[in-house]
Amino acid sequence: MTPSCLPHVPQGRVLLVEDDPDAALFFAHVLTRRGGFDAVHVASPALALDLALLERWDLVVADYDLPGMTGLDLLAALRALAPALPVVLVTAQDPHLLPPYLSALLKPVRPAHLVMTAATLIG
Repeated sequence: MTPSCLPHVPQGRVLLVEDDPDAALFFAHVLTRRGGFDAVHVASPALALDLALLERWDLVVADYDLPGMTGLDLLAALRALAPALPVVLVTAQDPHLLPPYLSALLKPVRPAHLVMTAATLIG
C-alpha cells in the first residue's frame, strides 16, 4: 500500500472554543488543514465543558473572552475535570492587561505558530 492510500490519522483531537465565527473558521482551518488535527468547534464554554466530560481530547484552544464565562473560568473548570488536559488561551487583549501568571497566544495568531504550539502541547 502506498502512503497516499493509507487512511489519514489525525495528530490529535482539539476542542476549539471560540464565539467569533470568523476566528473559529480560521482556527479550525489552520488546525485541520495545516496541522492535520481533528478539530471540533463549539461557541459555548458550557458545551465545551460537557464535551470535555463525554469525550477524550488532546488539547483545548479557547478564546479568553467568551460569553457566560471567561477563558480563565473555563480553564479552572477544565482543570477540575481533566487536570492533565493542555489548554491554550487566545486573546486580542493587550498582554499587559492579562494576569501576570497567564501566558496566551495573541490574536492575530500566525498559522505556523498555532500549529507548532498545538503539536508541542499534544506531543
